[in-house]
Order: sequence, then structure tokens, then C-alpha cells
Amino acid sequence: MAIKVRKKCRRQARAGVALVMTAVGALGVATVPGPGAWAQDDETDTADAPRSQRDADAVRDTGASGLVVRTEDGAGRVRQAWSGVADMDEGGRIPFDAYYRIGSDTKTFVAVVALQLVSEGTLRLDDTVEKWLPGMVDGHGNDGSRITVRDLLQHTSGLADYTDVLFGDPADLTPERFRSQRFTARTPEQQVALAMSRPPGWLPEADASKKPEKETRWAYSNTNYVLTGLIIERVTGSPWAQEVHERIIEPLGLRHTLTLGTSAYVPRPTATAYTQFPGRDDLTDTTVSVDGGADGGIVSTTADMNTFLRALMTGALLPADQLKQMRTTVPAPGMAASDEARYGLGIAWRPAEGCDHGVWYHGGTSFGTVSEAAVTPDGRASAAAAVFTTRYGDKQRFTDQVAATIRLIRQGRMRRAPLAHARVLDGACPGSTRCPGRGWGPVQAL
Repeated sequence: MAIKVRKKCRRQARAGVALVMTAVGALGVATVPGPGAWAQDDETDTADAPRSQRDADAVRDTGASGLVVRTEDGAGRVRQAWSGVADMDEGGRIPFDAYYRIGSDTKTFVAVVALQLVSEGTLRLDDTVEKWLPGMVDGHGNDGSRITVRDLLQHTSGLADYTDVLFGDPADLTPERFRSQRFTARTPEQQVALAMSRPPGWLPEADASKKPEKETRWAYSNTNYVLTGLIIERVTGSPWAQEVHERIIEPLGLRHTLTLGTSAYVPRPTATAYTQFPGRDDLTDTTVSVDGGADGGIVSTTADMNTFLRALMTGALLPADQLKQMRTTVPAPGMAASDEARYGLGIAWRPAEGCDHGVWYHGGTSFGTVSEAAVTPDGRASAAAAVFTTRYGDKQRFTDQVAATIRLIRQGRMRRAPLAHARVLDGACPGSTRCPGRGWGPVQAL
């Protein structure tokens, strides 16, 4: 029995990593991982290493600057890898404990807080936005009395995405505009006002006698979680960030997870974050920028992201009823490359090869950083990755990146690294004072 369980866990971990790597490309605006190789404490043929490195180099050649990834499996093993360089001018490897903006992975944290409030009886999923934020969702056909908290958490509200108003015109996505506004912090009320300048895609059914159990029309909108953050503040009397800290970060001991508020600086150690803007071939350093809202304002590490997701799936953060609500899904076209992707309350599901029950994930993109993470439904295996490059436009390059990543996943395996490669990560790069773009990770025990 133990052997069967271990094999299942290996499949789950492998499926989680595959999802992480392919979902990065599935975002459509992000680059994919650069060179790297997996480490695992199984028997292995060291001849696999050169092939894995060639496959990883092929991904690097598509233009990714750097990547760090961490996987954890049901047997209590941790595998880590790094790829590319920490900075394209100065080189250096990306540390395993690098901080990065997790972007929309923040939404899962915020949804957990909202569902905890539901479990405590201070908030209901059927409460309307109008009840908690009277008059805020109004104008141009918008109506807060037709939208519930469930609609916000599940992206079934029909509300316009305020980021589409800010960056809907490709002409607005330029290095010059980014630099001029990177220290500009917009309040949640200002962000909602931007969304209210546009009509909704639809209004949820108003007549309770005709309304289905839940709205199933789906469209991703950051506005939903800006409003959720405001509702959390109205219910608790505390900022959403404080509730996330006291209810999730502190109890789980996530010592490297934080909210930046109006600060534009990611803590060190980190890597330089690069963005390719539309109509340009060069990469712009977009490391410094303000992005601190409930829709995407958390900074974390791959270790903390694994801990959070596994705790969530094992019931450490939510009672059974609320976890079931979180994992009750609607079709989510466009959420991932798979047409089978579904979205729950702040988390998504998709099938994954080698994992009978699929995986739960979200993903997030910021200027210069892509966050991807996945976890099996039982919480036994998980993976988290940070890529320090994003790309807007350049469809052909995106296609090349996805193809190279698929080859890397198909031909590569999570194997134990030879001792010589393990030493590279301890700072001894054989035959060179610097070993950019090569990163076999050590195996650690949980």
C-alpha cells in the first residue's frame, strides 16, 4: 500500500509542476521558464542531465530572464530549481527564497478571509454589494443590488475590469508611461470608479423566483476583488491586509509573505523583473512599482505559497462547508489553455495529466513577474513558480515559448541531481567563477 501511495504522490507532484510550467504560457502575456533542471531523491541515470539541460536551454533561448520553482510531494520531499539569471546586466542566480509579487494569486488569500467571515456568520455569500457598499456600484447600467458576494468571488458579476480602462489601449502600455506612474497609488474607490465608467457585461438575475442557484456567466475582473477587499473592511472594521495577516499569514507562519501597501519596493532577496511592452523588442526593468490592492497586492516566496495552498486544501484554513463552497465551480472560458478549466471562489480547477482529480490553482501576472502555483485536491502535492519576465504582444515569441516549455515538460523528469550539480547550488560552480542559467536543486525534508 505504501508503494502505491508513494507512486500516486509522485504523479501528483509531477502533474502539479507540469501545470505550473504550462500555465505560465497559458496566460498569454507572460514568458516561460528559463533553463533549469529538477532534483529528486530517486535512482536516476545521470545521462538524463544533459538532455534536461538542453531542453531547459531551449526555453531560455525564447527570452525568459529567470525562474525559481519549488515542488513538494506527499512523501515529504522538496525539490527546487532556478533558471536564467537574477539580473540581465549583472548576472547571478536567483535565490530559492526570492521574494516576488504573486499578483492575482492574492485573490485566493482574500477569498479565504471572506469565507472565514461567512463561517463566523458576519457575512453571507448572498449578501449584495449594495448592502455593504451602498451607492458604490452604480451608473452606466451597473447595479450593486443585483450583485452578490458570491458573484464577486466567482467572477460572475459582469462588472468591467478597471485594469482594462487603465491599459485597454496598447498605446498606453509604454515604458515611458510605466515610469511616470509607477509610484502612483490609486485608492480602491478610484479603481471601482474606473470600472463604473463602463457598462457591465451583464447583470445577474434580479427576480429571485427566476434566478438559478448561482450565476454561471463568467468573466475575469479585478474589480470584483477590489470590492471584496472593501467589503471585508466594512464587515471587520480592519483593512483587508490586516485580516489576511492575522487570519492566514500569522497562523501559518508565513514569515516571507507580506503586503506592500503603497510601497513600490519588493524585499530582498529578489530578482530584476522585466517587461516587454507592445511594439518593442527590448525588455524594460519594471521591478519598482506600486501594486498593493486586494486584487493583487501580496508578495511571497515559493516556499510560503506551497505552505498556503496545502494548508487550504487540507482544511486548516476553512471549515468543511466553506471549503466545499470555495471548490464549487462554474465554467471559466479563458482562465487557462484548457477548455475544461472551472472557477470556484478565488481558486480555479483544471484537469492535469497523471492526477485523477485534477489540480487547483490560480496564477497572477504583474509588471515583470508571473506567479503560478498548483496543488492537488488532497493537499499532498503542490508546486509554485515565479518567472521574472512578462511579455505583452509578440504572439510568435509566445508560441515559441509554449512549444519549448512543452518539450521541457514532456522530455524532462523530476529526478535526483548528480552530486556535482548539487554542489553548484552551494556556490561551487565547477570550472567557472559564475554559472549562469544552471540550477539543480537540493532535496530537502519537510
